Amino acid sequence: MPRFYLCLSLLILQGALPGVAFSQGLPAAVKQKLQQLAIPETATGVYVQEIGKNQPMVAVNADAAMNPASVMKLLTTYAGLELLGPAYTWPTMLYANGKIIDGVLHGDLIIKGYGDPKLDLENFWLLIHRLRQTGLHEIKGNLILDHSHYDIPFDDPGEFDGQPYRTYNVLPEALLVNYRTSTIHLFPEPEKNAVRVVVDPLPESLRVQNNLKLTQGKCGDWQNLLTIDVTADKEDKNNFTVALNGNFSRQCGKQSYMLSLQDSAVYTRDLFKRLWGQQGGVFHGDVMSGQTPQSLSPLKIYQSPPLADIIRGINKFSNNIAARQLYLTLGIGDVVINNSPATLAKSEVAIRQWLASKQLNFPELVVENGSGLSRKEQISARHMGRLLLAAFNSPVMPEFISSLPIAAVDGTLKNRFTDTPVKGLAHMKTGALNNVRALAGYLLDKSGRRVIVVFFVNHEQAGQSRAAMDTLVQWVYNRQ
Repeated sequence: MPRFYLCLSLLILQGALPGVAFSQGLPAAVKQKLQQLAIPETATGVYVQEIGKNQPMVAVNADAAMNPASVMKLLTTYAGLELLGPAYTWPTMLYANGKIIDGVLHGDLIIKGYGDPKLDLENFWLLIHRLRQTGLHEIKGNLILDHSHYDIPFDDPGEFDGQPYRTYNVLPEALLVNYRTSTIHLFPEPEKNAVRVVVDPLPESLRVQNNLKLTQGKCGDWQNLLTIDVTADKEDKNNFTVALNGNFSRQCGKQSYMLSLQDSAVYTRDLFKRLWGQQGGVFHGDVMSGQTPQSLSPLKIYQSPPLADIIRGINKFSNNIAARQLYLTLGIGDVVINNSPATLAKSEVAIRQWLASKQLNFPELVVENGSGLSRKEQISARHMGRLLLAAFNSPVMPEFISSLPIAAVDGTLKNRFTDTPVKGLAHMKTGALNNVRALAGYLLDKSGRRVIVVFFVNHEQAGQSRAAMDTLVQWVYNRQ
């Protein structure tokens, strides 16, 4: 048989074999976008594989260790679902260290946390409501906060980027109430030619100076048109003045900006007094840190929402602190109370053992805190793709995929792919740091095939790479 026909026959035979796909470079349209953005292919890591096929259709620098930014949350949340289970909940224990007589506690109320990632404003209100349902209405002593479940080093919240008051830099705490966050809501009031500012919750230790000017122009990047200056009082570093300066367009509508200012004791004291008082409770003392005496039995046990609900907030809205607290729980397992304390070293061991049990060998993997808010964390595009493939074949696949942002629908993808056929068909996690952009997840193409797409960019021009990433996703959707 002539050589030409032999080669042609082999190609036809290969194409007929089920499950075979052949790796190739980047599509021309994606290459062109990268060239326009001055991003070299060597600064990217790309992996695309149709589920059910044995080989990727695109693999470019797929084995290079790269910083995935918040895409690392996919590893943490998938591991959490398998190691802890979708129904896992975190307990928060309430103890009465003293006698309760006719609804009056003659002693201290102790709250011991076990790392609940979602003890937010609503759930902390619910915890207090259930405490009131025990019949307790007055506390003569103090409120003691027990953080002893975590044994982790103390870090500077501003170390990562010099922004200690930004909520994405909040550090893990075993008893973390509402992420120690105050939300500043901005409302344009054209009839008054002013911007109304509402802070919720507004602690006693926070003062706000509103110097904002209402403008008529386009909204644009409204956060860069105003400045928020935070000043701590000289006498009490937990009392703050927040000054809002700059312009805010009426076309922006309502917007919100979150800050984390007070330490845990001050923040929890102010919020507890407010919510306890709203529910008819009386509190005479102060708040301090301490440990629970072993002789005490819980007065009440509050359970968090289930993990399946919590990971939706972690992945859809890229909640760093919740991801970090979930990561710390991985080293403890589902018997959280008996396995104290939680440490980063335990979580590292748990992740490695879990991956090994699934025959996933990722030698380049570095996990610092499980959230992706790190300059140290790294993984290759190929191994992120293999992780997503394993998750798709896992019993927890429905909970995992439903936690991811949906293109042009919700989460960090709400305003992405809005005018494309990809709308509603991609479940993908985004990631962003200075000089890092990432996108990874699942896409249903126009033929109904499910495809894994991973795209990492580590480069000084990474912030401009969204067009290239979106071009790849649309290429995968439209391919024959």
